[in-house]
Amino acid sequence: MATLFKASPKVDQLRAKLGHPIVDADAHQIEMVPLFLDFLREVGGAKMAQRWRDYVALTRRAFRMTPEERSQARPGIPVWWPLPAENTLDRATSSLPKLMHTRMDEIGLDFAIVYPSLGLFVVTLPGMADDELRQASARAFNNYNADVFRGFGDRLTPAAVIPMHTPGEAIAELEHAVKTLGLKAAVFAADVLRPVPKPEKDPAAMAESYYYDCFGIDSPHDYDPVWRKCIEMRIAPTFHSAPIGRGTRASISRHQYNQLGGFAEGGEAVSKSLFFGGVTRRFPDLRFGFLEGGAGWGIALYARLVEHWKKRNYGAMQRLDPGRIDTALFGRLIDEFGHERLKPHRDQIVKNVIFGDRMEELDDWRDCKITRAEQIHDLFVPNFFFGCEGDDRSAAAAFDRRMNPHGAALNPMFGSDIGHFDVEDMRGILQEAHELVDWGLMSAEDFRRFSLENVVRLHGGMNNNFFKGTRVETEAEKILATEKAYNRAEDPAPAHSLR
Repeated sequence: MATLFKASPKVDQLRAKLGHPIVDADAHQIEMVPLFLDFLREVGGAKMAQRWRDYVALTRRAFRMTPEERSQARPGIPVWWPLPAENTLDRATSSLPKLMHTRMDEIGLDFAIVYPSLGLFVVTLPGMADDELRQASARAFNNYNADVFRGFGDRLTPAAVIPMHTPGEAIAELEHAVKTLGLKAAVFAADVLRPVPKPEKDPAAMAESYYYDCFGIDSPHDYDPVWRKCIEMRIAPTFHSAPIGRGTRASISRHQYNQLGGFAEGGEAVSKSLFFGGVTRRFPDLRFGFLEGGAGWGIALYARLVEHWKKRNYGAMQRLDPGRIDTALFGRLIDEFGHERLKPHRDQIVKNVIFGDRMEELDDWRDCKITRAEQIHDLFVPNFFFGCEGDDRSAAAAFDRRMNPHGAALNPMFGSDIGHFDVEDMRGILQEAHELVDWGLMSAEDFRRFSLENVVRLHGGMNNNFFKGTRVETEAEKILATEKAYNRAEDPAPAHSLR
């Protein structure tokens, strides 16, 4: 059996050349369903397992329809064949934590934060409206994680799943995950699909029968208690959700159409909501991770925030008031330069030009309290971290201080996505990521930040003991020593620890 775990000479050579550890911000496990259902029965009783199966079957109903039936019902195609099949060893590695722990050197990783697969699919989906099933599933997945990963904390730590339909359920599960189970990473639902209380019946408003609540603005709940609890529990909230199968990502024939760009769209939605809601202003020490969507959307969003604030801040909006238009001059210009067929409408046009719909508040940025464009950097760059797979060139662009406003380098993190279909051979992930350096797109210093420092800053910046007892403890201490000191509460005292 030992011959299965044959290290790649190329991996060893690259590791020796780098001279620093590699931390994977986003590995994946594939949960074993029969074992998970045992945990679910322990939490919710014997009937809860069948309710879970029924829910999963409902989300997969498109595969039981004919093409004609799909054209009528219009179910978006969810992911299919998502797991590696040709490489049996890798497939087993993603399901057996002991095996993953054994193979870490062979793969080229020193430490990995391991995210769920089924746990993401079920608990963080925005449309899982059954409160009892959602909360029981989250509790069962977290109990499962704590149990199967126990004893491997020097190199692996699993992420808890935190549902977000209400602040209360998020806080309850966060406390259970951290205090009771000893988990120290967590993935939160990035949005909740809520029905519009009184949808309009006019066809023009049919799309407004539901809406996405992303917790920062326009929510029926105040999520600040959740963010305060994250600081108390020393947890960096991460998000791994996407609107795949909804909106414009609802092809009834092609899953890749639905998936491409989905995690980027999900990350952008929740980050914008947090930013405009003033969450990063009220909680400047809170750090958020957005996984598997790359950094391209973050680069674009940061630049657009800066440029749009310049054009539509409160002062700029005063200059956009239609009442400032000189109607007499406007009329004379129509008289002199207008098309002959336009001139009969002259008076109506002049009258209309000074009117326009407006919101009660002129300042869309009011919760951010921004007075200078440079402050956008301070409310965005230190707080947001972007998970990038090894072949994602946007990671290199995130370090381009010439391109990013105010000379910013954003915070991309290497997330391998091992366990899923896009990793054909786990032993190739480090080489693939390092091609950004080989091709001259990223410096060796930036690669160190990408593959080590930024993920340490995300999780260790919230919890300076996050990497204590791990293979990368010494390096993490050095990195965090250069960071701004954070005033944190004492570590929660869990009933037992995974370390």
